Amino acid sequence: MSQTKLNLDQSKIDRARALSKEITQPVNAYIKQHTTVAIERATLRMLGADGVTPDDVPVPNAIVNALGSDIQYGASKYYINALIRKNLSVEQLNAEIAKGLDIAKLELTDMSLIQEKAKELVAGFSHRVKGNVAYRTSKISEHKEKENAPLLYLIVATGNIYEDVQQAQAAARQGADVIAVIRTTGQSLLDFVPYGATTEGFGGTYATQENFKIMRKALDETGNEIGKYIRLVNYCSGLCMPEIAAMGAIERLDMMLNDSMYGVLFRDINMYRTFVDQKFSRMINAFAEITINSGEDNYLTTSDAYEKAYTVTASQFINEQFAYDSGLPAKLMGLGHAFEMDPKIENGFLYEMAQAQMARELFPEAPLKYMPPTKYMTGDIFKGYIMNAMFNFIAKSTNQGILLLGMLTEAIHTPFMQDRFLAVENARYILNNTKDFANDIEFKKGGIMQTRAQNVLDETIEFMENINEKGLFDSIEQKMFAEVSRPKHGGKGFDGVHEKAAEYFNPVYDYLELELGLKN
Repeated sequence: MSQTKLNLDQSKIDRARALSKEITQPVNAYIKQHTTVAIERATLRMLGADGVTPDDVPVPNAIVNALGSDIQYGASKYYINALIRKNLSVEQLNAEIAKGLDIAKLELTDMSLIQEKAKELVAGFSHRVKGNVAYRTSKISEHKEKENAPLLYLIVATGNIYEDVQQAQAAARQGADVIAVIRTTGQSLLDFVPYGATTEGFGGTYATQENFKIMRKALDETGNEIGKYIRLVNYCSGLCMPEIAAMGAIERLDMMLNDSMYGVLFRDINMYRTFVDQKFSRMINAFAEITINSGEDNYLTTSDAYEKAYTVTASQFINEQFAYDSGLPAKLMGLGHAFEMDPKIENGFLYEMAQAQMARELFPEAPLKYMPPTKYMTGDIFKGYIMNAMFNFIAKSTNQGILLLGMLTEAIHTPFMQDRFLAVENARYILNNTKDFANDIEFKKGGIMQTRAQNVLDETIEFMENINEKGLFDSIEQKMFAEVSRPKHGGKGFDGVHEKAAEYFNPVYDYLELELGLKN
């Protein structure tokens, strides 16, 4: 563990981790027995399924729709069978399916032939993704990326991917290390991924594989121009979580917002559906070495940041365990938290620093994702600039990993260019002037910050004991996170969950389990 400033009790930290294992165990048992339409579509994509029908139905959706309840056996079995039966290439079969071929009606060939062909297709996917990982690693090494400083994260979201490119390249030249393309409003509720480049979004830009490809190319060009590897982020959440993970792996995205709890609480995605989806999506992200960002910070938009800080810490522990269970190492866990206390609170800055330092000490290897003030951001630009400066100071002095820059035009998805520039300048000034501050200070023994952190850890354990007693799904239903209640069998997407048959076949899932060391 890294050097402690908060004097946290290691036995309590160990207890919290033990509880997170107990909490996640029954959820994992359910996950193991089920698949979803999104998992099957993602698998098809990784095997090569692509394209769209004349009615704009993506080919993976057309396949899964035609199979109906037979996806309990694994959609890839039928797709690979069609390749063999029709003696077609992947591209040719995709075209035939787009024209109306129903592969569900083809007689199944010998399973050994399907397994042999599956190995070939999985190897093609694996080669592409491993090549992406190698390229990213080489570029980061080539540009001698800075160490011990948070990555500066800026957003674009015009609705038009080509305009996004201009905005993203400008942000990169201004100093951003990470560019996040916010999805169009409501895309997380779509049970399909739109096809091709898009130019009309609402509060964001559609996440499509072609859009990923366009933005990746643009950021690579700008990165080479300025001598820095620019990371690309999108939103791997909602009803198409595994598919977007697959697309990101193929097109070399670097970070993905990836959190089932966020989808359940803030998008009313069915909890059974999204936890099953999350496991596979995180396996894909782990294999592609994509950093996930989780959404605990959102809890503080509906809960009080001072009173309910323990819910964030508890969720971080639980998210960590789910990530480990998916083969995701700590170095790829961008666990979320935020600077969201009411500015009127006396000593609020000390409480914010205690919370951020506690996250750093509890998760020493994680590239923590630290969110700026939003809930109490003010139209007073001078006060707002000070709030963002205080946030940046805490980020650097507690060694956060991913710094989402605060904007004066908070709540505008594509902020004014000058506000982006000011946000970068604010952060750069503070990061430079406090470069070694974290290594040069100690916290007063028994002082406000130590006491606050120790109390929050105690509250976290008590909260997790309660969750463990009730079960995670019942706890969500009973409004224990973010003051939001979601019914276990309600929400969106539950009809897309299917129990696996004994003969279930998913060659990508099997391959990833072996690669990530998850096979018993």
